[in-house]
Amino acid sequence: MPRIIDVVQAPDQGANQMVVRVPDHGSGDFRTGSQVVVRENQDAVFFRDGKALDVFGPGRHTITTANIPLLIDILGLAWRGSSPFTAEVYFVNMRDFIDMKWGTPEPISMRDQDLGLVRLRALGRYSMAVTDPQMFVSKIVGTQGLYRTSDIEDYLRGIIVSRLTDLLGESKVGLFDMPGMYDEFSAALRAKVAEDFEQLGITLKAMYIQSISPTEETQKAIDERAAMGAIGDMQKYLQYQAAKSMRDAAAASGGGEAGSLTGAGVGLGAGMGMGAGMAGMISQAMAAGTAGASSAAASVPDVMTVAEAATYLKVSEADLQALIDEGQVKAKKIGSDYRISKKTLDDFLNS
Repeated sequence: MPRIIDVVQAPDQGANQMVVRVPDHGSGDFRTGSQVVVRENQDAVFFRDGKALDVFGPGRHTITTANIPLLIDILGLAWRGSSPFTAEVYFVNMRDFIDMKWGTPEPISMRDQDLGLVRLRALGRYSMAVTDPQMFVSKIVGTQGLYRTSDIEDYLRGIIVSRLTDLLGESKVGLFDMPGMYDEFSAALRAKVAEDFEQLGITLKAMYIQSISPTEETQKAIDERAAMGAIGDMQKYLQYQAAKSMRDAAAASGGGEAGSLTGAGVGLGAGMGMGAGMAGMISQAMAAGTAGASSAAASVPDVMTVAEAATYLKVSEADLQALIDEGQVKAKKIGSDYRISKKTLDDFLNS
């Protein structure tokens, strides 16, 4: 004899629990005359053979041939009202879910106008409500095979991240400009995601992007770029570093025990000799640096191949080719190869 479930209910459904399944595994045995108790903010959906059938709203219902026409038609129960039939019941939480979180499990790779290729993480919050429980159960449970809240949240999060990746790729907004456009991005993301949620029987109430941040590798590249910008004139920076080193060395050599030398004159002479020697070393270093810079400048041809230009810009050939294809770097195509002038590259770097 099958175990007949005479009272179908889910009294312990939590506020953040999207779906409760009765029974929790396998199929239940029901019959006409069984009671279905649906509490406020719940809808009960009968489900069988991959299909969401009749829906019961809040209240106490008695299963009869009059109020379960779909079950009667599919299962052929009209001939004997007391015969048991097997099905599952999903109690869908109809409350507003107001504090749903989403985030990127893996960094999003995108092209940046300032940094080249960057990898970003993003996170935010959204609110939603199930407005069509029959469609929700049919698409989420029937198509995806999901009914645990954590699995459903993961599935919805995947939709959001997919749409965000598409949005960031289409926008072509640089990383440094993104913080000022969170509101615009949030509105655009909501418009994209709302359509997908609607197809699942869900209404998206709100969508917020809280943060778009670089990974550690990208942050390191940003810090290096900022440091180079702060240095500005490299020659003046080297002069400053040399002067600072000389000052520190002089302070270390004259520290506190000058009286232990044979006399002030000896100390002064030694100090002057040391100063002169260090000045000479600095001059030589500066001269070598200037000569090296001149030599490097002389070795750069006025017209370069893609490989030479990529080396000059210190980027990959693929990144440079992308800039050429996008029209950001002008190049002359000769046959199947490109030629780029040094002036064009310098103008690009200074733009």
